[in-house]
Amino acid sequence: MEVFDKSDFFRKYNLLVLLGPTASGKTALAAHLAYLLDGEILSADSRQVYIGMDLGTGKDLDDYVVNGRKIPYHLIDIVPAGYKYNLFEYQRDFFAAYQKIIDRGKLPIMCGGTGLYIDAIVRNYRLLEVPENPQLRQQLSQKSMDELIQMLKSLKPKLHNKTDIDTKKRVIRAIEIELYYKEHPLKQPNYPQINALIFGVKYQRQNQRQRITERLHKRLEQGMVQEVERLLKQGIKPEDLIYYGLEYKYITLYLTGQMDYQTMVKKLETAIHRFMKRQMTWFRYMERNGVKINWIQGELPFEQKVKQILQIINSLLYS
Repeated sequence: MEVFDKSDFFRKYNLLVLLGPTASGKTALAAHLAYLLDGEILSADSRQVYIGMDLGTGKDLDDYVVNGRKIPYHLIDIVPAGYKYNLFEYQRDFFAAYQKIIDRGKLPIMCGGTGLYIDAIVRNYRLLEVPENPQLRQQLSQKSMDELIQMLKSLKPKLHNKTDIDTKKRVIRAIEIELYYKEHPLKQPNYPQINALIFGVKYQRQNQRQRITERLHKRLEQGMVQEVERLLKQGIKPEDLIYYGLEYKYITLYLTGQMDYQTMVKKLETAIHRFMKRQMTWFRYMERNGVKINWIQGELPFEQKVKQILQIINSLLYS
């Protein structure tokens, strides 16, 4: 298997990205590439930043061990559960870790499925740190969910990030951010310009759905309900866990007696399937905005996927 020279890669690119929807096997693939290419992983997952939220976020830390060698990873387990980590913080933390990887002469490999986080890096979003506004939050809390969504849409007509309207807390935070942006001029942060080579892993829709279902039941067997129960016992408020959505939302609703176990599993499975569709919608949105994604068919054998990625890189570097 031909492996390219890192110095040749850096003459054209400064970041390798591997993205894909949930349960697409991208973590194991990225770790294997890091093993072959002397790289380190930068996670692009909005929930894997939280300590103690492991099964529900699919950290799969065993995937970072390749042929007995632990692949260094970053932006996982960096803030406590219950915290509200945001895009500004992610961009800031990403570039801090990125620069350290570059300084060590390693290849930075971004891997994840949070399209907003990936897009913020590869398209160089200009962001401000937005402080909490207790008075505004109190005023907005009196409004209905429909009123809040309409208010957010008036501030941000192109509402690409649908997770902003998952819960009332998220809508209020999104409004808080948009109002702050209107009152404060944006300054260009001193971040390096990213020129990324991007690969994506995707399966046929039915195969992807089957992988999601199988993984959900496996993680329930591994103790995902007990993980959420432990977080609640640690003092994290139910509404804070619900804020994180998907596994943490539905299992919390089950543990607090708001739905039975079978209903929880069924609703959660449906929600994850819908989440996968939103992820793919976001990746298509990136492509419409000029981001080139080299798609790799998920059904290919693992070694064939690795080989195909390396062949594409070599063709781009040396043709």
